Amino acid sequence: MLSYQKLTEEKVDRFIEMRINQLREEGATEDIDLVPALKDYYKRHMSDGTFVSWLAMDGDKIVGTSGMSFVEKPPYFGCPSGRMGLLSSMFTDPGYRRMGIAKELLSRVVEEARAYGCGTVQITASDMGVLLYTDFGFVKNGNFMQYKL
Repeated sequence: MLSYQKLTEEKVDRFIEMRINQLREEGATEDIDLVPALKDYYKRHMSDGTFVSWLAMDGDKIVGTSGMSFVEKPPYFGCPSGRMGLLSSMFTDPGYRRMGIAKELLSRVVEEARAYGCGTVQITASDMGVLLYTDFGFVKNGNFMQYKL
């Protein structure tokens, strides 16, 4: 029986393992140990309320993850509050896919963003995730660009 719960500090280590598995599955090149930076990020942002995650649980086992970071930028017409949710860490254990878990997790973290006062939610979607997000109502913004420092 699956259940859903918010990420707590006790589960952060396993959450980080799953985040790294997700990045590997997406083809990331591992040239550093990311664990210390992830631990620092989650500790700081969970404590100040600017990161929230819902987990799918099968008993004590985490089988699905989600994450929402809250950021603020100057208000604009498309987002008058200036508050935005950045979706991350959407991952479902391969043995649990196609069961509606990702959709349930997505709806929970989007609701968290709404409650925080966000006017928009953004994600850089993996090829695998595009269908989930478009079905949910996300639209592509062809102007998104990135500059690596």
